[in-house]
Amino acid sequence: MSDLLPAGFAALEPFVAQWALAGSAARAVRRGTSSREEREAFYAAGRDLLDAALDHLDRRGLDAFDAADERLMNLLLSLAHVSLAVELQKDAETVHADFRRFMRITRTPAGA
Repeated sequence: MSDLLPAGFAALEPFVAQWALAGSAARAVRRGTSSREEREAFYAAGRDLLDAALDHLDRRGLDAFDAADERLMNLLLSLAHVSLAVELQKDAETVHADFRRFMRITRTPAGA
């Protein structure tokens, strides 16, 4: 068993390297550079674990997060980006991604 993520979330471990990114700017870039297949695979793995992951993190509290909890939180924040592309924008995501090149995120309240 790996310690990348808290117990019960091993199904998300294949996505840690690509999607457990700190900062909304990094998450936006990853969404924009990912393929439809990458987004859909991550979304499919994450959507069914979302409630359990949020419950786990809520029970811990931000000040008690360890590294595995932090990675899980970053995965969920990336999942929020990806769910917009998968659920709402669908085939239009590539058009939106092209426009996002001109609106670069440099700073956000949630992080760089």
